[in-house]
Amino acid sequence: MNLGDLVGDAPFVCGPDTTVAAAARAMEESDLGSLAVVEGTALLGLITERDIRRAVAQGADLDVIQVSGVMSDDPDTFDPDLDVWDAASWIGVSDYRHMPVVDDGGSLRGVVSIRDLLKALIDTV
Repeated sequence: MNLGDLVGDAPFVCGPDTTVAAAARAMEESDLGSLAVVEGTALLGLITERDIRRAVAQGADLDVIQVSGVMSDDPDTFDPDLDVWDAASWIGVSDYRHMPVVDDGGSLRGVVSIRDLLKALIDTV
């Protein structure tokens, strides 16, 4: 099984000018821990639960501040053909919980969470 098997039909995204409050609502409604931040088809970063928590702790006005001001920018990206066990190994040594999956053409296919990865690993044993 590879990462491409774990992404859906379309990634959940927002633009860099989306407010943090709107991104948090979208994450809550979709039961996601992150959203990909895109401009056109270019992946700019990820807005994650951690980023939102940090913004809250800093006293940011979530209805005003944009995701571009708090997102994790320029994330590492991963090939859809990456084996889930290799992806798990990478997660194990990094501090990341979300893996943006980008194809050879540079198109975002989706974001695999650590939860998605754990479910896939269980299915392979």
